[in-house]
Amino acid sequence: MRDQLYQLFESSGTTTVSMEDLLLRVVVSVVLGLVIFVSYWISHAGTIYSQKFNVNLVTLTVLTATVMTVIGNNIALSLGMVGALSIVRFRTAIKDARDTTYIFWAIICGICCGVGQFMAAAFGSVAVFVVMLILGRIRNDVRTLIVVRGSRAQELAIEGKVYEFFNGRAQQRVKNTTEDTVELMYEVSRGMLDRAQRKAGKPLTDVLYALGGVEYVNIVAQNDEIGS
Repeated sequence: MRDQLYQLFESSGTTTVSMEDLLLRVVVSVVLGLVIFVSYWISHAGTIYSQKFNVNLVTLTVLTATVMTVIGNNIALSLGMVGALSIVRFRTAIKDARDTTYIFWAIICGICCGVGQFMAAAFGSVAVFVVMLILGRIRNDVRTLIVVRGSRAQELAIEGKVYEFFNGRAQQRVKNTTEDTVELMYEVSRGMLDRAQRKAGKPLTDVLYALGGVEYVNIVAQNDEIGS
């Protein structure tokens, strides 16, 4: 067993890569990294787009290709690389679930380029690019909170008007009361609010203020698109 392991490590020496081959692998990884850059830029339009993260995707592709070129089929180097990376703790928060896809995309393209599998990297990148181009701009419907504060005497009137305005689809999340006042919080989607207001022909605020005894109406959009 010991001799077999020794022969395995001895036969997995570092493969010498010519300068032309190394340059080709790096250039192809740069090109594919730019494809990833364009895809991320298109699919992340809005405040969630991070230019620094997008640039890092390109450099990640090139670095992965370089490291794979150096490792080749050398088991000792691969184990050393795993040991070196295991002591690095990455704590970068992922703001969007799609970012994970782009990170894996960059790493996989780098691995393919590093081992000379350019066709696999190219065809895979084209497929992912098309998928993200079609589906990458899908957004979650923005959650909207409606906060109403008014007189305690108008509590039932406010609840009834909100129920009628949204056809019973608004979800009451919070009710805070004192002896004289009441504060109600409802959760709806942005689309639901827009459709209800178009159907009523007037904004929700006008409907609620018309009841009388309403101190304020706050409409707050909860969006997961956080700028960097």
